[in-house]
Amino acid sequence: MGCLIGPEAVADIGTAVTGVVASVSVDRGDSVRSGQVLVQLESEVEKSNFEAARSRATQDTDIRAAESNLALAQQRHLRAAGLVQEGFASPQTLEQAKTERDVAEQKLLQAQSQKIINNHEWGLVKAQLGLRTLKSPFNGVVVERFISPGERAEDKPLLRLAMLDPLRVELVLPASRWGSVAPGDAVALMPELPQASTVLARVTHIDKMIDAASNTFRVRLSLPNPGNRLPAGARCKVEGAAAGQAAAAPLPTSLPARLPTTAPTAAPAAAPTAKVQPVAWPAGPGTARTSPQPGT
Repeated sequence: MGCLIGPEAVADIGTAVTGVVASVSVDRGDSVRSGQVLVQLESEVEKSNFEAARSRATQDTDIRAAESNLALAQQRHLRAAGLVQEGFASPQTLEQAKTERDVAEQKLLQAQSQKIINNHEWGLVKAQLGLRTLKSPFNGVVVERFISPGERAEDKPLLRLAMLDPLRVELVLPASRWGSVAPGDAVALMPELPQASTVLARVTHIDKMIDAASNTFRVRLSLPNPGNRLPAGARCKVEGAAAGQAAAAPLPTSLPARLPTTAPTAAPAAAPTAKVQPVAWPAGPGTARTSPQPGT
C-alpha cells in the first residue's frame, strides 16, 4: 500500500491592515518558532498614538483632585450642620454645603469613569499597533516568501509556513479493510527516500464515509519528526502494524510468486480397447493374407 507524507499544517501569513513592509526577518527554508516575529510593517503613527493613550491611561491626577474636592465638601457640610444645630447658621447654608458635597461626589465618579475609558482606548491602540507585527502561529519552516521590504502589503499572503513536526500521513484503504484499523494503532511506514529506515506512525482519524466511486476510504496518521529529519511531500509504503499493537494485519505489497495449485483429480478410467478381428484380404493368386493382430 502506498501513502503520502505531508505537513501537519500549512498557513499563508497575511495582514489584516494595509501598510508598507518595514522588514522581513526570515527567508525561504528558515525554521521558525511559535510567536517569532516574521514581518514588521511601518508603524510610526501607531506608536505615537500608543504612547499618547498610555499617558492618558496611567495618569490619575483628575481622580486625586476629585477626591480632595470631595473631602473638602464633606468637611464643609459637617461644619455647616454643626453651626445650624447651634443656631449660628441658617438652613440654607446647610443645603448649599450638602449640594457642594453631592457635586464633588459626582465629579469623582466622572473622573473614575474617564479612567476606565482611557484604559479601553489604550487597549484599542495597543491592538492596532499589534496588527503591524506578524508572528509565526506555530513551529515550522518557511516554504515561500512573497514580499520584500518596501512593498505594500494588502490582501495577499506575505509568507507560507509549513508544520513539519509532526507530519501527516494520508493512506487510502479499500473498503474491504474497513474496521481493521482504529485510532491509536501504530503502523510501520517505509519512506521512499535514500537510506531511509522504517518509522512508526499513529492513526489519528478515519473517514466515516466510503467513497462510492473508488470503493475506498482515507486514514490519517501522525508521524513524529524531531529535528525535521524527514521532508514533507515524500511518498511511503505501509509495511504493516507494529508488534504488540491492536492494528491491522500487514498489508500485502505484491502478489505471491506462484499461485497455489488445486489438488490433483483421479485420472478417468481407460476406455476398453476394441478387439480387432482378422480381416480377410482378397486372395491373390496362390496365397491368402489376413490383417495384422494388435501389438504386432
